[in-house]
Amino acid sequence: MLIPVRGEKILRRIAQLVVGLVAFGTGIGLMLRSELGLAPWDVLHQGLARRTGLTVGTWSILVSVAVLFLWLPLRERFGLAALVNAVTVGVTIDVTAALVTPARSWGTATAMLAGGILLTGVGSGLYIGANLGSGPRDGLMTAIARRGPSLRTTRTVLEISVLAAGWLLGGTVGVGTLAFAALIGPLVHLFLPIWTIDTGYPEDSWDHPRRHPTETL
Repeated sequence: MLIPVRGEKILRRIAQLVVGLVAFGTGIGLMLRSELGLAPWDVLHQGLARRTGLTVGTWSILVSVAVLFLWLPLRERFGLAALVNAVTVGVTIDVTAALVTPARSWGTATAMLAGGILLTGVGSGLYIGANLGSGPRDGLMTAIARRGPSLRTTRTVLEISVLAAGWLLGGTVGVGTLAFAALIGPLVHLFLPIWTIDTGYPEDSWDHPRRHPTETL
């Protein structure tokens, strides 16, 4: 079931959603080209890409679609963000990877990694703050959390699982993976209040208990 796009400042929120997702995908693309390690889900995408010959961005899209199908038995409602996220992030990863050459020095790699993590934090603040629904992976976590385990436990189990699967498939786990895990939470909490748009419907807000049943993301 689709969540209706409603509330105030619709055009601004849609524009902010798209800009945020492009920033997020660009950040992942920079992390990919740094070759210092990726976020857990992107380790999985990279591992699948290395096994099949498809691009990391293509696998990001395919995994997003597969995750959205998992929403159906969990009765999670689809928002605009879930549908736009599924395509935009993957396309942007591939465009960034095509435009940016792999890092050839430690200094360049470190700068690309830092810039990539910063962009993913900014992008997350923008797209979540638009209050147009969850992305595919966050929606899966919250849907599972409503049915028993805490959100923190659900996130930990899912991310360790996809990280292990991606590593076994050949995805890169490294200092970038650890840096992302340590920094993405603080960055999102820094930028999210700046970019949050009041829709006039409290139940649609990212911090409403209905969206996050046990704790905020």
